Amino acid sequence: MPESVNIIFLHHSTGMLILRGNTANILFKLGFKGEVDRILTRYNKKKGTDYQFNHQYFPKEKEYGWKNYPYDYYNIWVKNYGNTFFKDEPTLEILTKTYNLIILKHCFPVSSVIEPSGIPDLDSEEKTIDNYKLQYIALKEKMKQFPKTKFILWTGAALVKNETNEKQALRAREFFDWVVNEWDEKNDNIFLWDFRKLETEGGLYLLDKYAVSRTNSHPGENFAAHVAPLFCQRIIDVIENRGDITDNTGLKN
Repeated sequence: MPESVNIIFLHHSTGMLILRGNTANILFKLGFKGEVDRILTRYNKKKGTDYQFNHQYFPKEKEYGWKNYPYDYYNIWVKNYGNTFFKDEPTLEILTKTYNLIILKHCFPVSSVIEPSGIPDLDSEEKTIDNYKLQYIALKEKMKQFPKTKFILWTGAALVKNETNEKQALRAREFFDWVVNEWDEKNDNIFLWDFRKLETEGGLYLLDKYAVSRTNSHPGENFAAHVAPLFCQRIIDVIENRGDITDNTGLKN
């Protein structure tokens, strides 16, 4: 990748909590940098690199709607591709003109995976494993059309036990196991950060100790502070061409 790397992180509330890390919320709202920004700034200073980190809500509440599930990325980037914004959201054709690394994630309702109600449908918003797979396959084909841009996808945020049920949790784990073990490939421009594995420690649910509460599936402050450096490490590994040989959680091998 070029010496100067422009990074964009597309996220909603869970992503913002990880960006903030151990920065007090009141300071963050006043404009102080979050932990992710501070770590990358220190790395640039130490190593002489120029990794410019940016982030934005995607999609915005207006006019697209506060939805960032597999269907929505497919809808904006694949179905409505091109050099014009779709409902005020940038397509990949637009983003790749500015950014060398694009990071994307889903909100935790992505794990509310339901039983299929019919034939798999690429154009369906129904949260089923088969629909997700079709949309992820289409997204991978689209991202590969931009080989000079790298992508990092967060595996889907999990739900606490009290906000889901075992069948839904099993379906969510099945899908993201497929993402890790089959959808993701080596020697391409697409990488994973296995956020789900960090949240669940390999189980079905966001562990209560890592959540805001037993009834709130947002990550808690202590967990956010713990994984923010791992997120940065994953970013650095991918930029510096170690994405395929290092752990996809950001932990040291």
